[in-house]
Amino acid sequence: MINQQVQVAIAILYQKDKFLMQLRDNIPNISYPGQWGLFGGHMEAGETPDIAVKREVLEEIGYSLPPTFAEFGCYPDEKAVRHVFYAPLEVELDQLVLNEGWDMGLLTPEDILQGSCYSAIALEVRPIGIIPQRIMLDFIKMVNG
Repeated sequence: MINQQVQVAIAILYQKDKFLMQLRDNIPNISYPGQWGLFGGHMEAGETPDIAVKREVLEEIGYSLPPTFAEFGCYPDEKAVRHVFYAPLEVELDQLVLNEGWDMGLLTPEDILQGSCYSAIALEVRPIGIIPQRIMLDFIKMVNG
């Protein structure tokens, strides 16, 4: 049987003790519509995960990942194989250009733990997607040892 799982590459971008997350567009046919998630996306044919994550982050927010970015882990399920990388966010939020998504913000570990965060653009508290939340909690646990 052919593997039907989508291959995606996503980035955990951190600045001090906060994490950059994307409020996904509120479109019913996408994963986690109207919910907070991580920047990244589908790998193109022949693309490696590290190349894909650099391309996706550049496309989505105009940010070039620093050379120090590293792989965090892989999160497969029945729908997708998520290749997760992490890197410092070395610019201020106002230097990024949101080209994909409804909003973006620097979320605290407390926001991630409670599973939601306010969006000034949506003008309401929006949930964090269940898998992005799990990935972020795993990452926070690793960082805090």
